[in-house]
Amino acid sequence: MTPDTLRVGVIGTGYIGTTVGGQFHQHPKSAVTAITDIAPEPRAAAAATFGVGEESLYDDFRAMIEDEPLDAILVGTPHTLHYDQVMAGFDHDLHVFCDKPLTTDLERAQEITDRAATSDRTLMVGYQRHLNPAFVAARERFQESEPRWITAEITQNWLSNFTETWRTDPDLSGGGMLYDTGSHLLDAVLWTSGLEPTAVSSRMRFADDEQRVDAEATVLIEFANGATANVSVSGDSPCVREHIHLWDDDGAVYLDGREWEPRTVTEIDAESTEHVPYIDRSDQVNKAEAFITAIDEGRAPPATARDALRVTAVTEAAYEAARSDEWIDVDLE
Repeated sequence: MTPDTLRVGVIGTGYIGTTVGGQFHQHPKSAVTAITDIAPEPRAAAAATFGVGEESLYDDFRAMIEDEPLDAILVGTPHTLHYDQVMAGFDHDLHVFCDKPLTTDLERAQEITDRAATSDRTLMVGYQRHLNPAFVAARERFQESEPRWITAEITQNWLSNFTETWRTDPDLSGGGMLYDTGSHLLDAVLWTSGLEPTAVSSRMRFADDEQRVDAEATVLIEFANGATANVSVSGDSPCVREHIHLWDDDGAVYLDGREWEPRTVTEIDAESTEHVPYIDRSDQVNKAEAFITAIDEGRAPPATARDALRVTAVTEAAYEAARSDEWIDVDLE
């Protein structure tokens, strides 16, 4: 470490904590210097991987933030825990990388967004589509011509993989498939299109009697420009496939992929001619690199609190719409 090394405290040593934590560990400008996890075995395993001493291991994130000389925290915990951890980071003048979704409560998402807007600390949310060259290229296309009609879907064997884990415990996850993998799909639609959502209708098939954990959801979104998006997620399918199609008056952009492989891009013009543009993936950076660059350059990160607020607003409206069988306005004020 050098005096300029970004000292990162990891909160949660699940997939995000270890994967993105590993990116910070390997980056020449950062180091994982403290770890919080309520479970001793994964905490110890992460400490061995990142070279963190016993004296910097915690089972309480507040104790870690108060006791350790940190510059940033990585929040990789279940969804409903994010708010308290992000706000604690701001309270201690730390930069914050938070996995998606930012929160599972719209008022809390707005509170974090307002706090981020008045802070000189960087808050980045872990929506990786913002770093994906295929989605970046599509977003650039629609900067000049707004899409008018969007369809998006993702399938996954989510329910069978995550039954009896925190992801299907709504007290920790905030919901089901829509709040988990589906959150990335909603973000992709909102960020790539650049459109402002105004109202949501939804139908869901729930996996629990309390109707809190959706296994499948179909969400219809209306936008301020009159466009519509039909977004479907299935967490009860045999494998992963993703398809996002955005149409404007000049044609369409198709973003498609299998499993978690890089997505392909197909452009369709008004004469129905298809073109596959060259996508340069050589300069794609990982989440830690993007976060550190945003801090160093004093600019907004690729995925901001405002981006995440829009996703939470649509998601919360979708759950309310499914339970009420009514259109729900999206409140972004």
